[in-house]
Amino acid sequence: MKAVILAGGKGTRLAPYTTVLPKPLVPVGDYPILEIIIRQLIHHNFKEVTLMVGYLSELIKAYFIQRPSITNKIKINYIGEETPTGTAGSLAWLEGMDDSFLVMNGDVLTTLDYTDIIKYHRDHNNMLTIAMHKKEVKIDLGVLELNDTNNVIGYLEKPVMNYNVSMGIYIYNPKALEFIKKGEYLDFPTLAMDLVNKGYSVMGYDNNAKWLDIGRIEDFHNATEAFEKHKNLFLPNTDL
Repeated sequence: MKAVILAGGKGTRLAPYTTVLPKPLVPVGDYPILEIIIRQLIHHNFKEVTLMVGYLSELIKAYFIQRPSITNKIKINYIGEETPTGTAGSLAWLEGMDDSFLVMNGDVLTTLDYTDIIKYHRDHNNMLTIAMHKKEVKIDLGVLELNDTNNVIGYLEKPVMNYNVSMGIYIYNPKALEFIKKGEYLDFPTLAMDLVNKGYSVMGYDNNAKWLDIGRIEDFHNATEAFEKHKNLFLPNTDL
């Protein structure tokens, strides 16, 4: 199995950590988040991973040169972009994708079963499968419901809303790459809805996995705390 990790962002919301480090190398506990992800991929028998890199990419390459225990177990390729073309647009440069493959953000800490989501994707013959997480959003205000003339027809005091949100982890049918043009900006939501509108199967994958990202300082601290508490769940024993 093959995977692609989007690891080229500047991570500006995670400053000052990302002033000297690319976000994928920011440590969660004792390990960079990117190493945790790759260890998980090895655990699920992935044999090849492509890193889509940009900001401070030489540091990422230098890090894995010093980690032969990892590179001896999984082939790591690098594709760099001088001008970002989006979370889907960058995939136009991929080659040799002849079977379903995983794409994920390089700042995700999760216990998702990658083997099972790929099986789900294949069983349903999807063009795209999106790992989803149930997110509870609390609004600490009174929310008014109005009609077309601004008459109040409902009043919700501090409601709790529930949403199915993307985990930033996707399974692609390789045919989806035919809809991505080299050098043109394309984000994932636009690609997904374009495929839906063309009649292709795009499904969400429901699961109970733990999921955090490290996009913001608060998220990073929460992820670090969760990792230290549940290290055995996030970091499988891959003898590395």
